[in-house]
Amino acid sequence: MEYGIVIGLEVHAELKTKSKIFCGCSNEFGGQPNTHVCPICLGMPGVLPVLNKSVLEFAMKAGMAINCEISRYSKFDRKNYFYPDLPKAYQISQFDLPICKDGYIDIDVEGETKRIRVNRIHMEEDAGKLVHTEGYGSSAVDVNRCGVPLIEIVSEADMRSPQEAYEYLTKLKSILEYTEVSDCKMQEGSLRCDANISLRPKGQEEFGIRAELKNMNSFKGVLKGLEYEVKRQTEILESGGEVVQETRRWDDEKGVTSSMRGKEEAHDYRYFPDPDLVPIEVDEEWIQRIKDELPELPDVRKKRLIEEDGLPEYDAGVITASKGLAVFYDECMKGYHNSKVVSNWIMGELSMYLNENNMEIDECKIAPAQLAEMLKLIDNGTISGKIAKTVFAEMFASGKDPEVIIKEKGLVQISDEGELAKIVEEVIANNPKSVEDYHNGKEKAVGFLVGQIMKATRGKANPALVNKLLKEKM
Repeated sequence: MEYGIVIGLEVHAELKTKSKIFCGCSNEFGGQPNTHVCPICLGMPGVLPVLNKSVLEFAMKAGMAINCEISRYSKFDRKNYFYPDLPKAYQISQFDLPICKDGYIDIDVEGETKRIRVNRIHMEEDAGKLVHTEGYGSSAVDVNRCGVPLIEIVSEADMRSPQEAYEYLTKLKSILEYTEVSDCKMQEGSLRCDANISLRPKGQEEFGIRAELKNMNSFKGVLKGLEYEVKRQTEILESGGEVVQETRRWDDEKGVTSSMRGKEEAHDYRYFPDPDLVPIEVDEEWIQRIKDELPELPDVRKKRLIEEDGLPEYDAGVITASKGLAVFYDECMKGYHNSKVVSNWIMGELSMYLNENNMEIDECKIAPAQLAEMLKLIDNGTISGKIAKTVFAEMFASGKDPEVIIKEKGLVQISDEGELAKIVEEVIANNPKSVEDYHNGKEKAVGFLVGQIMKATRGKANPALVNKLLKEKM
């Protein structure tokens, strides 16, 4: 039997505010365990939380960027459950009246645009974390993360393949980065994803029994986890079994999911309005002010790069998927005006070195103006494209200006016709067979001779001039 896949995602994004959601403690990542804490985020009896205004505005900004309706009236609720890293034994969240609802994100799937609906975005506080040490038989609790502000972005179950889920996540991350409400660093836990997935026989309207996947700390992990779950659930259904509704953990090393616990429903949490926090009322003037602060978003920027800069749609999509790359591109274009050449270097050498070093663009030592200067040096014949790759590698490692690297390493391209003519004559004299092959119509012989000249000049010869002189002298 053929089965259809149904996927919905719940994404938690930590907000990039200076302080926590209900107190003045630092929201900075890391720090010594249990140092970014106070009686409020520790849940001590008698303390009163106060909402951080920036959290509300960041949530509204994210909602607007995801095409949500902003609720004029919302409230906080207590979500009751006990975990060792949640001192209050309840989490302050939003249940039936969230700050944002009814949004959508458009994704590109196999050349077509598909709209994924967003059910809601709500604000809540984060829990702490458990630190497990092998061999001790116990765990330590770090509550620094308690009270860190989160928004949870809940999609509808509109995704029909793991790849669609991957594209949705990529687009969502890009939007959050552009609005600067979150740094979206999955390695630091500031962007986390839970996925609900079920299968149903093709043609059936009713959803199947779903499993929830947790502990996926990368987009590739989400993709692989969902692919594994499709296979697991298919095998269960094919053998006549029933999928159990549960929460499952993804093991990235083993490439499998394993059962954690039964899946909780909303009623299991016994929600009720938080008596210590007043409802939130947002007026039209406030909403308009936040809307006016929205930056150029990924889809708008992509359209600009295509229409104004003449970039191919693919290039524009790759560059605008990351705000950092898009800013780097725009800055580079201020000093060098060939958009396709800039795009090729960003998508090629720059992205390669960033990936190899597991770095973000804001950690890169190369400034956009330096790349622009290097591209000018290629155009004016100071260096060849091949030498430029050597220069770029040194720029990436040291952050030095291209002219300094060229001077230090003696990489200036040889474009003196008289100097090159002597080398060309020597190569021709030393390779009579290749010259004969060329005269017999074998164009590949030219490539061999050019290679010999480049070898003799340690890659510094001007390739265009070399080809011209070779053909003239033969």
